[in-house]
Amino acid sequence: MSGSRPFANALELLRDAGLRPTRQRLALARLLFDRGDRHVTAEQLHGEAIAAAVPVSLATVYNTLHQLVGAGLLREVVVNPGRSYFDTNVSDHHHFFLEESGRLLDIPGDRIDVSNVPAPPAGTAIRRVDVVIRIGREAD
Repeated sequence: MSGSRPFANALELLRDAGLRPTRQRLALARLLFDRGDRHVTAEQLHGEAIAAAVPVSLATVYNTLHQLVGAGLLREVVVNPGRSYFDTNVSDHHHFFLEESGRLLDIPGDRIDVSNVPAPPAGTAIRRVDVVIRIGREAD
């Protein structure tokens, strides 16, 4: 009955990933994963934490997000230098990036065919290919 205790799902998620379930990690994991698949920036998550009365610094939010990425619980989607979203959907998929609103929308992985990928440099291997399609209003 893990659903009967607050933070039970987040606690299990962190432990299964080998991350120590600190109070701040638990609170951030709950904010991230209790709402289904979503794309958030560190600043958005920090604002949600403050609104939920979770005392956490922006630096701690960034550190936690990167730890969750390293543990395979999140994907980082870089849309511009210095602008990343963190995706709770870690399945094989791609994204539309709506330039005017800054929103990301998922594209199922089987909807894009990636071909003619060059061989990686010696000693490396391709782990995955991320496609971000930038969209905006049509020109009149």
